[in-house]
Amino acid sequence: MEEKIKDMLPDIHRILTMDAPIQKVWDAVSTTEGLASWLMPNNFQLELGYEFTFQAKPMGNWDGVVRCKVMELDPPHKLGFTWHGNQMELYVSFELNKMEDEKTEFILIHSGWKAEQAMFREKMYEGWGHLTEGLQTKLGDQSDGYLS
Repeated sequence: MEEKIKDMLPDIHRILTMDAPIQKVWDAVSTTEGLASWLMPNNFQLELGYEFTFQAKPMGNWDGVVRCKVMELDPPHKLGFTWHGNQMELYVSFELNKMEDEKTEFILIHSGWKAEQAMFREKMYEGWGHLTEGLQTKLGDQSDGYLS
């Protein structure tokens, strides 16, 4: 068991304060439209055990498909799902905490990284930074055009 832990890389953690109420952030991370607006096109459904896919741009031998399954669901506080793509088996969770003044703490954790995935993990760390900044920008958009 210790050998297995030694081969693991740290989880990706991204924590942001969103200038939006918790329900607005929840809608952005738990609906097909919301996820597509800042992450990737998908066929997500808010249902425990639901299997869905994200479609990224294919690269090299990878078809660009990320296969996922909803494993944790506690509206409007937590959503967790498996993340299988490009020969990697990972896990993603979004945790939301209500704060004062209609703000929401957003915590993203992307876990399960193995030592041989170090280069891809670094790219994903940067990628999640850009994506969550995009989410933060969209939540500040008063038009709410990307959410139903």
